[in-house]
Amino acid sequence: MKPTHRCRQCGGPAELEASNPWRPFCSERCKTLDLGDWFAGRYGIPAESQEDPLLMDEPAAPQPPRHQ
Repeated sequence: MKPTHRCRQCGGPAELEASNPWRPFCSERCKTLDLGDWFAGRYGIPAESQEDPLLMDEPAAPQPPRHQ
């Protein structure tokens, strides 16, 4: 018996064997639909917002000490 799990797209059985070129999906259609969801922005990978150092202002140069 080949190991299977539920297809992410349709919920049908999907073989996990290397012989399934669409794994972890059950078919080319489901794999293409999933890719379309990524392109449409329906999926996303959470990330921390980071400032782009190239867009940040340069820090002020240190001032020499004043002699009084």
